[in-house]
Amino acid sequence: MRTPYVNSRLAPMGTTIFAEMSALAAATGSINLGQGFPDTDGPEEVKRAAAEAVLSGRGNQYPPGPGIPELRTAVADHQKRFYGLDLDPDSEVLVTAGATEAIAAAMLALLEPGDEVVAFEPYYDSYAACIAMAGGVRVPVQLRPPTFRPDLDALRAAITDRTRLLLLNTPHNPTGMVLTRDESEAIAQLAIERDLLVVTDEVYEHLTYGPEHIPLATLPGMRERTVTISSAGKTFSFTGWKIGWVTAPPELVSAVRSAKQFLTYVSGGPFQYATATALALPDEYYTTLREDLRGKRDLLADGLEAAGFEVFRPDGTYFITTDISSLSDEDGMAFCRALPERCGVVAVPNLVFYDDKVASRSLVRFAFCKQSDKLREAIDRLSGLRSLL
Repeated sequence: MRTPYVNSRLAPMGTTIFAEMSALAAATGSINLGQGFPDTDGPEEVKRAAAEAVLSGRGNQYPPGPGIPELRTAVADHQKRFYGLDLDPDSEVLVTAGATEAIAAAMLALLEPGDEVVAFEPYYDSYAACIAMAGGVRVPVQLRPPTFRPDLDALRAAITDRTRLLLLNTPHNPTGMVLTRDESEAIAQLAIERDLLVVTDEVYEHLTYGPEHIPLATLPGMRERTVTISSAGKTFSFTGWKIGWVTAPPELVSAVRSAKQFLTYVSGGPFQYATATALALPDEYYTTLREDLRGKRDLLADGLEAAGFEVFRPDGTYFITTDISSLSDEDGMAFCRALPERCGVVAVPNLVFYDDKVASRSLVRFAFCKQSDKLREAIDRLSGLRSLL
């Protein structure tokens, strides 16, 4: 019988690290600071909206392919409210099964085999898989500690005649870097000069702790060449609902939809109604969320520093990248696999987000989107780590 069964593009991907580490957390009873999901639900009124949609029969059957009109309108209203972008909800908004499907559909729709995709490294692990499934070639431009600021000269040098698009993530997972206006404008100018498409993953758009999030589509000359992706999971703490969206000019939305319709086709009907309710929450909700997470960031960062980690305090997202070099000679993977038994805490090795395994060898990511009491307990468990190494 012919083997292997997985094609050569996906064979190197293996099982996602999040499945492995979450299973390890469950098996050992550890505090899971590895996978990025909150341990509390989002707003009660949003949960009620989902329940009412189910009970009233709204969304229990297939919703429209592009998404229900109420959610597409709510997404357009959100982009206008926060960023001044005017979108047609009928032709410039597409609802997806989370941001991951949106990224996959964008890569499948916009790439020809052999096209190059330039992305900042480290990158969320699905980026590599989605590019590979589309037959593209990923070209990393590395973000380096301690600031993880983009090297714009390296970005320019990475672009060739085979480059089709830039795949950007800001606020950036896992580093927490948020592109500045100057950096965003320089990237935009480069995209225009080289006639590149840009796909931006902005799921952490409301999770910034100082710097302003600037959607690339708001910059001159970028609206017509940018596919913007976001989702409800991170902003509203309903990661299991898997409701995401794409906003872009009609021809790009149509292209992405051409691939998306053969992935999930549609999903999450009742949750689409609830997400429309969530997007209309008052400004106070977004401010409170941001300040709550800022406090949790500082709580965990201080605790990790006290435990002996070198901490790179993030400007956005809900992840903290650390360096374990002062604690251990192990690489990040070995360190994270041993950490549950040592301390009862789960983290994720950053090397899964890198092609360059040397540069990422000692980097480890922790999530702070947990209850404060849970973070304090994790800090207490980690405080004795030095004595165990």
